[in-house]
Amino acid sequence: MSTQLPLRARLAATATRGVAAFSRATGRGDGSVIGGRVGLGIDPRLLRRLAANRQVALVSGTNGKTTTTRLTAAAIGVLGPVASNPFGANLPNGHVSALALAPDTDHAVLEVDEHYLPHACDAAQPRVIAMLNLTRDQLDRAMEVAMIAKLWRDTVRGRHLHVVANADDPMVVWAADAAEEVSWVAAGQRWHDDSAVCPECGSAIERVPHANGTAIHWRCTGCALARPKAQWTLDDEAVIDPDGNRHDVKLNLPGRVNRANAAMALAVAARFGVRPNDALPRLAEVTSVAGRYAVVERDGKAIRLLLAKNPAGWLEAFDMAEQAPTLLCINARDPDGLDTSWLFDVDFAPLRGRRVLISGDRAYDLGVRLAVNGVDFVHVRSFTDALAAMPDGRVEAIANYTAFQQIRAELNRVD
Repeated sequence: MSTQLPLRARLAATATRGVAAFSRATGRGDGSVIGGRVGLGIDPRLLRRLAANRQVALVSGTNGKTTTTRLTAAAIGVLGPVASNPFGANLPNGHVSALALAPDTDHAVLEVDEHYLPHACDAAQPRVIAMLNLTRDQLDRAMEVAMIAKLWRDTVRGRHLHVVANADDPMVVWAADAAEEVSWVAAGQRWHDDSAVCPECGSAIERVPHANGTAIHWRCTGCALARPKAQWTLDDEAVIDPDGNRHDVKLNLPGRVNRANAAMALAVAARFGVRPNDALPRLAEVTSVAGRYAVVERDGKAIRLLLAKNPAGWLEAFDMAEQAPTLLCINARDPDGLDTSWLFDVDFAPLRGRRVLISGDRAYDLGVRLAVNGVDFVHVRSFTDALAAMPDGRVEAIANYTAFQQIRAELNRVD
């Protein structure tokens, strides 16, 4: 594919690969961002040129993008090598790096930041878009949830593409309903606080809960917006496909939320002609995603890393975490969002009764929140101090974005 590029684009792609390799060799990171930045500086149309003639899937949502991208790339990998951005570099720089580093692949699966979905669609001309969920995240510098839903709705309207969307999220349904073709996936939605009001008319959303707390039906009380019938359904530890076939999902990733991510991945891969039975063994090979869910042995501890960056993410993290000593790390830097008031939307009650340590730039904010929830804790100044204070055995480490990256770096950037 690279031989078909204009000279300027070939030079830009070569520079992208070279700068990314230098960044990795010098231990400054995986090079995705800086490599793509250099490439786009040489050729601003590089993303469009690199995506041309490939079959592209885009994956977007507030939570689960990186994991679902990894699972989708694994599933489509049945067809051959896949270009992807597995470490979460989900802006144009990262997309350019992903495509430049895999110039001869016929397929690409790209994670996309929610705000950049229109740009990615314009440049990459995707065949499929996966819409996972929409919840509040970094509201001090990002759009409100309904605004993102409208951005998505406007993006897919009139485009010739297929959307794979979560039928259990009213915001996603409203956005995806404007697309010409949609496959609905009953992926579930445990966090309802950001979809209590209809994005179409402003009326209340009414839910009929299942015994396990997952809504099996929802509808707007003021207009026709309602949960669509799903073609793909997550049923405990199995996925039921559009033909009614049941496929057991055996993952090496924890929690129901990752089985939901797997269901989305299977639905996307099916649009490329991949059968679930062929894809499932590939999904089982994924054991961690950019450090998420990895278990690292250090000083007699088995430390599992969990990323949680907003209220919905913390809810799922508590579902995945074992009843073990737990370290919570909170920063409030630019990638995290500077406003930590969202901590008061998280119910930390599941942590009662276990040993809890807190750290990070905003540990005192977290401490106030834990005190309100009646959770006892000890403040430590660093990850090293936390390990020294923990007994041997399993340790759960839950952190938001930059805090997670700090821990990952201290553990030698575990993947």
